[in-house]
Amino acid sequence: MRIEHIALWTRDIEKLKTFYTGYFGGTAGDKYSNPKKSFESYFIKFDSGARLEIMQMPTVPMNLNDTAAQYIGLIHLAISVGSIEMVNTVTDQLMEAGCTVVSEPRYTGDGYYESCVLDPDGNRLEITV
Repeated sequence: MRIEHIALWTRDIEKLKTFYTGYFGGTAGDKYSNPKKSFESYFIKFDSGARLEIMQMPTVPMNLNDTAAQYIGLIHLAISVGSIEMVNTVTDQLMEAGCTVVSEPRYTGDGYYESCVLDPDGNRLEITV
């Protein structure tokens, strides 16, 4: 078995698509639109085969979770960029682009080398080897 995909709601589907394709090498499929429900989505595929679905619909309310306090439920996505150097490079690029860096690149207690940033919608994203 494998996880087929993870889905995220967004208010700006094009901005989120550009973030995940531009910084993490994902490839976006064609946009799906359902005008009757004002629903739009993209599937973004990564080299590993993992997929991220980003969705937009104006009737979906904003998430009330606090990214600093954290709550029960899905708390982050982790994307492996392949090396310590790439963790550092991508983190620097995101910081320069104005993304919030929650934690600078470092070794964690369980041996991972990672940083943590917020994507344009405030979702926690771990960047790891």
